[in-house]
Amino acid sequence: MTAVADFARPPILELRALRKSYNIGTPIEAEVLHGIDLTISRGEFVALIGPSGSGKSTLLNVIGLLEPMTSGDYILAGQSVAALDDAALTLCRGNTLGFVFQFHHLLPAFTALENVLMPSLIRSGTFSASERARGLELLSRVGLREAANKKPGQLSGGMQQRVAIARALARNSPLVLADEPTGNLDTHSADEVFALMRQFNLEEGTTFLIVTHDPRLAARCDRIVELVDGQIRRPASWTGTDS
Repeated sequence: MTAVADFARPPILELRALRKSYNIGTPIEAEVLHGIDLTISRGEFVALIGPSGSGKSTLLNVIGLLEPMTSGDYILAGQSVAALDDAALTLCRGNTLGFVFQFHHLLPAFTALENVLMPSLIRSGTFSASERARGLELLSRVGLREAANKKPGQLSGGMQQRVAIARALARNSPLVLADEPTGNLDTHSADEVFALMRQFNLEEGTTFLIVTHDPRLAARCDRIVELVDGQIRRPASWTGTDS
């Protein structure tokens, strides 16, 4: 399938002159992100690449509202997050963002279905019938409906990562941030996990920003953003590549 830019689509995130520093005001103050400008439209499937130490994880943490930026502006789903307090940031994160990590971080004492519905369990201690139905639907779509009542220890690494993808999508998050989601998998499992994310992107319009060191997978994304020494080097425009 050939990706075609749709400039009428609104952005899901905009970063404007974003900077991030650590140890501010001390002799060891260090700036890691140097004026990042980046816009990602709704429905894009974007790869973020770069050498180790380039600032990829820091950028993903800032986008994920896990760390504050030092200066600049960040507009997420039409809302500037700079002035939000902790409660508002938590609400914004829960309503807008899903996360998939290299290590799935499933809770071993809970079933696959309970892990998928963990955001609801954390929020209210239970889940509704409609949320349970959504969880089972997602497990079906990742090929694990029959494993709904199994614990993570009974699942392979690739199966556990598929549960993690279902969890990231359980609340219909419009933007999913994936940090090396295939980095701990063999080639076959990595291809399966990538295909699942692409399927949700195409069928549900979920936007994905994926950090990867795998050039095969990056080449199959709509666009590649390259981060080098805390700055974007590769043109951040839609490539229209086949996927």
